[in-house]
Amino acid sequence: MRKTKAKTKTTHYDVAEHLRNPEEMAAYLEACFEEAHGDAAFIAKALGDIARAKGMTQVARDAGLSRESLYKALSGERSPGFDTILKVMDALGLKLHAAASHC
Repeated sequence: MRKTKAKTKTTHYDVAEHLRNPEEMAAYLEACFEEAHGDAAFIAKALGDIARAKGMTQVARDAGLSRESLYKALSGERSPGFDTILKVMDALGLKLHAAASHC
């Protein structure tokens, strides 16, 4: 008689479901900045995660963008313009800060 292995059931993890308040959103984005290593599309995807947590329709409205263009800009498949990044961050209630690099 052959024994069968029990299959592990997995579910899709969506970080947007776990970003519940502005502090968690800011901490997530800060961690993504540290991991991005200059990859603007990675940051755009992270902003997309936060926008989905907050509500894409409202973020698009607050940023002055169409919902469709917001989805495209924050898909992680391209690097949106810096003006778009700034509009989205403002709509999300997040601020971009600069700090001296300690190389």
